[in-house]
Amino acid sequence: ITSKTVLLIKNSTTENSNDNGLARTPPMGWMAWERFRCDTDCKDDPQNCISEALFRDMADRLAEDGWRELGYEYVIIDDCWMSKARDPEGRLQPDPDRFPSGIRRLADYVHSRGLKLGIYADMGRYTCMGFPGTTLDRIRTDAQTFADWGVDYLKFDGCNSNALEQLLGYPLMSKALNATGRPMVFSCSWPVYVGSLPPEVNYTLLGEICHLWRNYYDIQDSWDSLQFILDWFFTHQDFIQPAAGPGRWNDPDMLIIGNFGLSLDQSRAQMALWSIMAAPLIMSTDLRQLDNAARAVLQNKVAININQDPLGVQGRRLLQEKSKIEVYWRPLVDSCSAVVFLSRRSDMPYIYHTSLSKLGFDKGSYQV
Repeated sequence: ITSKTVLLIKNSTTENSNDNGLARTPPMGWMAWERFRCDTDCKDDPQNCISEALFRDMADRLAEDGWRELGYEYVIIDDCWMSKARDPEGRLQPDPDRFPSGIRRLADYVHSRGLKLGIYADMGRYTCMGFPGTTLDRIRTDAQTFADWGVDYLKFDGCNSNALEQLLGYPLMSKALNATGRPMVFSCSWPVYVGSLPPEVNYTLLGEICHLWRNYYDIQDSWDSLQFILDWFFTHQDFIQPAAGPGRWNDPDMLIIGNFGLSLDQSRAQMALWSIMAAPLIMSTDLRQLDNAARAVLQNKVAININQDPLGVQGRRLLQEKSKIEVYWRPLVDSCSAVVFLSRRSDMPYIYHTSLSKLGFDKGSYQV
């Protein structure tokens, strides 16, 4: 293997399933957090601060640079968008200096570009970065506020809340969002706050109330961080893999391709593995400055088609060789498969021999 990854497919399909609900395939889009964090200094860093200008810029890029047509449709605000206080009626409100037009106008702009707007809130007294949180008595108010603004996606974090508040709050927010009558994808951070695995996490319940959920810690801009997440997901694949399917996805966190921590081969590895995992493809990079190599990885149609396969089965790790070559597999529609060979070696390219029988395939004729 001369690269970190190789994809094999047979009769790959580009068709999506009939979408009678939300997130029938893993959501795709862009989110602010990993790249832009909680930069609120719009005086000295206007290009990178969390502001309506940043999200308009990213909406423009998604609409004009070929992303929207590939399925990248959500522009998602993360933490630090809020004012430090609620309005006189007890509703969340955006920081007036950084979002002078308000979220409703920003949503209108995003929608005018053929895209959808996501927003962030936190189950607890405060968000992770100290902005107003959503306590149990505020859940219905906040859900209705987001609906009134035209929001299409909510990431609901869990900092500064306890296990009981989470047990009550996440299902309550799901009901409150549905009660607004506005379709909103619901992304839950619940599992990571209570240990990520059964019996502490009821993945059947999660699949009933959330469209996707964060299982593990935040991704950082490094190959080491990516590998830690990968190892956790596949070490525990017997517990979490069956929970995924159309409308309910395990979320290993954002794509960090195009930032500073990954080589080109490592970037290809993340794209291939996130596709095998049926993971949400949520980019967090500066689309205004993306180089052509990173763009080619993120816009790879084969990887996207595998990720968006309508069968919706999350892939599994088949083999971990002593040579530090690993093999991952995902079944697709029309009797197709996707296979990734991942090298964890750091020395040099490695020649790896395999066979149909070793990969679990029957004898026969295959298109590769």
